[in-house]
Amino acid sequence: MPPIETSTAGPEAPGLRRRWAGPDSPSYKWVALSNTTLGVLMATMNSSIVLISLPAIFRGIHIDPLQPGNISYLLWMIMGYMLVTAVLVVTLGRLGDMYGRAKIYNAGFAVFTVASILLAVDPLDGGGGAMWLIIVRVLQGIGGAMLMANATAILTDAFSADRRGLAVGINAVAAIGGSFIGLLVGGVLSEVDWRLVFWISVPFGVIGTIWAYLSLHSTNIRRAHKIDWPGNITFAIGLILLLVGIIYVIQPYGGHAEGWTNPFVLGCLILGVLTLGAFCIIETRVDQPMFNLRLFRIPAFAFGNVATLMSSLSRGGLQFMLIIWLQGIWLPLHGYDYSETPLWSAIYMVPLTVGFLGAAPVAGWLSDRFGARMFATGGLVIVAVTFGALLALPTDFVYWQFAVILFVSGIGAGLFASPNMTGVMNSLPPDQRGAGSGMLSTLQNSGMALSIGVFFSTLIAGLAATMPAALFSGLTQQNVPANVATNVANLPPVGTLFAAFLGYNPMQKILGPQVLAQLPPANAATVVGKQFFPQLVADSFHHGLVIVFLTAIAISLLGALTSLFRGPRYVHDEAPSVGHRRELDRSDVFSDENVGVVEFTTPDPRFLARVVKQRGGVARR
Repeated sequence: MPPIETSTAGPEAPGLRRRWAGPDSPSYKWVALSNTTLGVLMATMNSSIVLISLPAIFRGIHIDPLQPGNISYLLWMIMGYMLVTAVLVVTLGRLGDMYGRAKIYNAGFAVFTVASILLAVDPLDGGGGAMWLIIVRVLQGIGGAMLMANATAILTDAFSADRRGLAVGINAVAAIGGSFIGLLVGGVLSEVDWRLVFWISVPFGVIGTIWAYLSLHSTNIRRAHKIDWPGNITFAIGLILLLVGIIYVIQPYGGHAEGWTNPFVLGCLILGVLTLGAFCIIETRVDQPMFNLRLFRIPAFAFGNVATLMSSLSRGGLQFMLIIWLQGIWLPLHGYDYSETPLWSAIYMVPLTVGFLGAAPVAGWLSDRFGARMFATGGLVIVAVTFGALLALPTDFVYWQFAVILFVSGIGAGLFASPNMTGVMNSLPPDQRGAGSGMLSTLQNSGMALSIGVFFSTLIAGLAATMPAALFSGLTQQNVPANVATNVANLPPVGTLFAAFLGYNPMQKILGPQVLAQLPPANAATVVGKQFFPQLVADSFHHGLVIVFLTAIAISLLGALTSLFRGPRYVHDEAPSVGHRRELDRSDVFSDENVGVVEFTTPDPRFLARVVKQRGGVARR
């Protein structure tokens, strides 16, 4: 049978006016790298900057987040930004493929900047002030999603395959390092004024918006695409329901320490899974799906994404657990006042950031030559080993040992992040890079959000087994009435943990001034002292940490095993296309990269003609 010639030439992207450097300029790739690095840094930094600043924010708007009616404010301040970025990045990445990645990215910078200003000038107080912050944080998350969804795709377009790993590695430093940097910046600024936590993003946002408009170009070839509305809607609803269920599972319900028996939680989880199942079915039946499931036929893409999810699950749990460990136990034991612990917990976690910042760019550069598999797999194995090392530490550890473990854990995370991201993006056809980057970001952000719920509920389950007896015994020894001690011991552990997490003295907050006033002065001073609560719950907390870190080890090793299956170095740019003859099968993913005349031999010419027609090309015998 004679070969079949296929032409998939599409319309060129509309001309863009030249600004600082055209897309063909040798300096353009560095302009793209520096601007996208700034954008991703701001987006990810703001996912964690509020986490450490919550005590100052709630004091600033005069609201007690630990009151039963205010817990939802606390949860949505923590999770709202993560949720909206997880839900929207795929859609916004696809819009970048359709209308130009630079346009969507630039609009994201503008939205993000406006939202930062609105957050900083919150004019309301109390519950109204909290709702203002939650709603505008969602708006800020939309801008952050526009940035994250298109930044990696812009870089992949700008850099050749042999330089892409270094560029993506630097960008990965911003993407993941930003979440660590946000903790430190939030801790420092919130000590001065809570509004500075939001103002800090404004000048960088203004500069980035103008800079992106003047310098970035949409170099991807764009075609007329339909928006997959059924897919977009079912994906958004399903993921929102699933994440909301995970968020609310950490709240007590019906006398239980957690909300697993709450009908609302169960309904969200079940409906979320069913809706996401419907989404997968829809995506196999529409002509232009939002989530191109055919991309998962590429091993480097499929296994790299699954490994990303596993890494995010373990990393998010690590970050959150370390904050609680430091603020609730270690820092008070070493003389730090509870109000100072948010800042100092960020400072003491700096070795984790240093290890990551040092390893990620180097690993990305090396992956250009050797591929992603050994670095990404080895990185997750190192992370699992450090979880085991943390498990071996006593609750009141020696800091240099803790710092070394964090540093090595950061190195492991860096070895995984940039090679894995580069490997995934290298595997994508050019016209799918925006959507593919969005898929990667969705799994990364969803993993972070899920990890907080999963690890927090795991820790609570461990505490609930031993903490009540420890609290009752310790309080009665300090002459606290038995009925009061019983009530405190029966309180859900989540309230105690949140108190320590927010920089409150847990015993002072839980017992209240009336009970403390009835105690002998010496006993009252002991109960509200810096060391009473940590010493009381240290064993119970360590019991919870054992469960948490064993879970994290299992997740990290599963991610490492998954990473092994990604295959050797694979770059779609170097796959045979124009001018090459090869056998075609039904697993091929066609893209706009196949511009020109390509010769294929295939036993099924009708299949080829149908696919080429769907791609807007012409099949000729």
